[in-house]
Amino acid sequence: MEENFEPLAGWLRSLEHPVLLIFIVVIAIGIILCIIRMVKGPTAADRAVALDTATIVTVALLVLLGFIFDRYIYLDVSLVYSIISFVGIIAIARFLEKGI
Repeated sequence: MEENFEPLAGWLRSLEHPVLLIFIVVIAIGIILCIIRMVKGPTAADRAVALDTATIVTVALLVLLGFIFDRYIYLDVSLVYSIISFVGIIAIARFLEKGI
């Protein structure tokens, strides 16, 4: 029996679905818009909100990648990343409000 082993064939077939491609494009646009707001933000609070939004969009990207690659470790990574992001944003908010 001859097997055709293509390690990338599984996720390439899942990218054939137009919905997954649309999701990836929308997430990429969201990350780009967040980066633009972080650079151009007139205040530090705007930059903090843009950073928080970028981390949320990145978590969505990790969950989508976990679905595409059939790897559940990406879900665990996204959960840890979101918890660390929440703690970091709380620290930034306290710093902006009161100082250290």
